[in-house]
Amino acid sequence: MAFSSIFCCVKGSDRKGQAKKQPTWRVFSLKELHSATNNFNYDNKLGEGGFGSVYWGQLWDGSQIAVKRLKVWSNKAEMEFAVEVEILARVRHKNLLSLRGYCAEGQERLIVYDYMPNLSLLSHLHGQHSAESLLDWKRRMNIAIGSAEGIVYLHHHATPHIIHRDIKASNVLLDSDFQAQVADFGFAKFIPDGATHVTTRVKGTLGYLAPEYAMLGKASESCDVYSFGILLLELASGKKPIEKLNPTVKRTITDWALPLACEGKFSELADPRLNRNYVEEEFKRMVLIALICAHNRPEKRPTMLEVVELLKGESKEKFEALENDEMFKIPPATDDDMLTGAEGNTDAAASEEKKPKPEIEKVEV
Repeated sequence: MAFSSIFCCVKGSDRKGQAKKQPTWRVFSLKELHSATNNFNYDNKLGEGGFGSVYWGQLWDGSQIAVKRLKVWSNKAEMEFAVEVEILARVRHKNLLSLRGYCAEGQERLIVYDYMPNLSLLSHLHGQHSAESLLDWKRRMNIAIGSAEGIVYLHHHATPHIIHRDIKASNVLLDSDFQAQVADFGFAKFIPDGATHVTTRVKGTLGYLAPEYAMLGKASESCDVYSFGILLLELASGKKPIEKLNPTVKRTITDWALPLACEGKFSELADPRLNRNYVEEEFKRMVLIALICAHNRPEKRPTMLEVVELLKGESKEKFEALENDEMFKIPPATDDDMLTGAEGNTDAAASEEKKPKPEIEKVEV
């Protein structure tokens, strides 16, 4: 399907209950983006992934932009490009990255966003800003609540509802005030009205994939909840989703965190960079919410609406019920749950249902 025919239906925003407005994005010329990024100069590169590279740029009016440039053109890349632009053009929320525009000339496919001066959550937890300790507890709570509210919009207010399918630290961007903006909708899926899930090719990042999605390709809002639970544990602890214990054994962040939470040793879960400067009740709340979100059984996970309510501490009764959940009563055995080898828990081959080979991005451990 041609890009233009996919995109023609998204002229304007799609906020529920509001009249369509004029689009806030525009079409950029390739010449304009070459000029803005100094011909996609290496010094302007902000990051790189399986899709291609992201560059910093400055327009003629002085405004700063980020430009995602797809690595190679193919029908598959064209479709992912079209899906991301369509979704970005539809959604409008303070915690979702806004589309500035796009460029589709020849075989070049580029997406233009607002530039986020504080880069990504990943850069502060594990990357170039990690030693600066800029994420105090208040900022971490705001990032947790803000990113959750962005996902709530996708799951409950966008029409049709949207599954992100790649919630992770590098896809939570931070503006000049460290407000969270969920980004990268290249893997996103629309959920038809009345559908509980869609069965699809597995895409995502190792360490963040819900078991039912990794093994059976069943994508639902609950898969995003699982990924968000892993993200919350990262935010609280400063640890990566998967930790290498030795050359052949890896441990997931949930296998490390759950026994400590069951024993009430929450201080041992805290990121050392916080220097114990956090609100203990809020920290405990974040960890328990994270672990129930990352439950192996999807029916046990909360909705993102419930996650926001719990993070904000708006329901004492629901939090007490969470504290008393059976998940936190029995200390789990962890030895048998360790990841061995390179693939870890993404061995879809063990499933009785034959699925296409997953396209999974591995994270450094």
